[in-house]
Amino acid sequence: MTPSSAPVPLSSLIPGSKAVVREVRIPVQHRARLLEMGLLVGTPVEIVRFAPMGDPIELKVRGYHLSLRRHEADQILVTPA
Repeated sequence: MTPSSAPVPLSSLIPGSKAVVREVRIPVQHRARLLEMGLLVGTPVEIVRFAPMGDPIELKVRGYHLSLRRHEADQILVTPA
């Protein structure tokens, strides 16, 4: 893997950025909710916007909009597209 393709936290991207989910580090008891919403490894995502205080983060996943808390987005590693 080259340095430019190293996974970064989802929360580090800017609005309009597109990426692919590479790893979900959220604890098992909370991970099922995200998996049910389609946030799986290999899924393309797009950052739509951040709330005024930076939390939550709105993203587009599989054709719908999903809001995540920043602490959740910090635990989702993505490769920018």
